[in-house]
Amino acid sequence: MFKTLCVKRITIATLALIILGLLCLFPSKNNNLEIEQKTKYNSNYLENSIYLLDKDEYVARVNILYKSNNDLSKIKEIIESLTINSSKKEYIPNGFTPLIPEGTKLLNFDLQNNILKINFSKDILKVNQNNEEKMIEALIYSLTTIDSVKKIMIFVEGNQLQELPHSKKSLPLTLDRNYGINKVYNIDNIKNTTKTTVYFINKFNDYYYYVPVTKINNEKASKIEIIIEELKSSPNIQTNLMSFLNSNTGLLNYEILEDSINLSFNKYLLDDFEKENILEEVKYAIALSVKDSYEVSTLNFYVSDKLIDSSNLLNLD
Repeated sequence: MFKTLCVKRITIATLALIILGLLCLFPSKNNNLEIEQKTKYNSNYLENSIYLLDKDEYVARVNILYKSNNDLSKIKEIIESLTINSSKKEYIPNGFTPLIPEGTKLLNFDLQNNILKINFSKDILKVNQNNEEKMIEALIYSLTTIDSVKKIMIFVEGNQLQELPHSKKSLPLTLDRNYGINKVYNIDNIKNTTKTTVYFINKFNDYYYYVPVTKINNEKASKIEIIIEELKSSPNIQTNLMSFLNSNTGLLNYEILEDSINLSFNKYLLDDFEKENILEEVKYAIALSVKDSYEVSTLNFYVSDKLIDSSNLLNLD
């Protein structure tokens, strides 16, 4: 009888362990939801885009985590993340490098009327000569991901930085994204130039990210025409930059309204003709490029006069 009781207890215990194991392997949706909610609730980190130097010497757009939930704190964290060997170095993804020289201090800053004035210690002047303009680009593009920052002014121990430290190239009094980034020049003369920023894709190991390139040329085409033409002409073997936009894609028509842009394409915009899907990387590259070129909040994608998708540009940082 004792043997039978032991066997029975062992059997019950074994069944209980099996059931518990199955519950762990296949948790209910409610359990998943509860875990997800607790994770979100306990997490103090938010994701934000900054611009760092990649392996190909491009100033690239990458996402990192921040604790800040207000603009003033975020400004401090962004500048810290852009500084070499700062306390934020553990959050920098592999394959990317900050551009502000090690030891540079943010002395103070002031944000009024969408203009951010940032005052650095003189250590910022130690920037590598090859990276001095890239550092300015990284500062502009990283800080203007904050909605309340439209322009920046850079100071060094109270004196405005009016030229690059090594090349002595003059800087505008206020800096915004019109300054350009990863600039490529293809001009015959300095008159009637067009400056258009196009977001391409690059890859480090299995990580895909976006690289903005400002094309400066004398083309008479509109910026939206230049964006689509550049994206469908990739990949570029010399630069390693890619685009997933089908080379047969045709921009048939476009309409620029007060707060939106309507783009009409042929069917080759679609990744799947039957499901009428646009590849996420294609939609995002076009949307980021349009946001840097036009002051609109909505981008609408049409194929054969049918609205396929829309992008809220205000949600792109």
